[in-house]
Amino acid sequence: MPKADGKRKLKFKMNQIIKLKKSIIPSCDVDSLEKLSKLVKATCSVKGIGAYKIGFELVIPYGMEKVVKTIRKHTKLPIIYDHQKAGTDIPEMGEKFMKACKLTDAVILFPQAGPETEVAWIKAAQKAKMNVILGGEMTHQAYLKEAGGFIDDNAPKRMYEIAASMGVADFVIPGNKPEKAMEYVNLIKSKIKNPVFYSPGLIAQGGSISDLAKKLDMNASLRAFSQATSWHAIFGRAIYEAKDMRKAAEELTKEL
Repeated sequence: MPKADGKRKLKFKMNQIIKLKKSIIPSCDVDSLEKLSKLVKATCSVKGIGAYKIGFELVIPYGMEKVVKTIRKHTKLPIIYDHQKAGTDIPEMGEKFMKACKLTDAVILFPQAGPETEVAWIKAAQKAKMNVILGGEMTHQAYLKEAGGFIDDNAPKRMYEIAASMGVADFVIPGNKPEKAMEYVNLIKSKIKNPVFYSPGLIAQGGSISDLAKKLDMNASLRAFSQATSWHAIFGRAIYEAKDMRKAAEELTKEL
């Protein structure tokens, strides 16, 4: 396993992706640019919306450029690309991936291909001045071995530790698994100051935004950090399948 040490760090320091301390991120898992435009137009002016997450459902058929342009017609909020899941190829593909994603503000990586790939892809992102959001455990069942999955039970912790050692400050934690999420929060906070957390798996996958928020804030208080935890909740169907998308977004931001 590659050593998680400071020698990996490059001069580029990753920027703060979202200016808000807490926000809602709509996950744009819709199947047309028209639906994307309606979603962004309906929600971009809602106080508490921090960014938009896009993925393969739009980018594969329409291309990154058209998807980004569609969002940019309505807002300058950050665009996060989630490849579902990036970081699972050979180390050498990292630079090509970052080049392909250059129009976005950040990429989500789940380095399930191992530590060599994780290190190489984070280095590629730093070289390209691309912000990384690093994920370890996913929200669905049968992911880790203990739940019947393929991934070693300690693998997510190793992924988070390596990323933190390289200057990554943004992390995906499973919002519908609050106890496990807090294990990762505690681990990451023991490695770096002021990390930022992103939580999918809420509402549609059984998680509670208010419960997770309380746990995160309580954790920050007990550990005597100077500021409460910075975190962002990711929502897909709860917003884009709502009859009134703006109203749905407004209701969710009230829970922050």
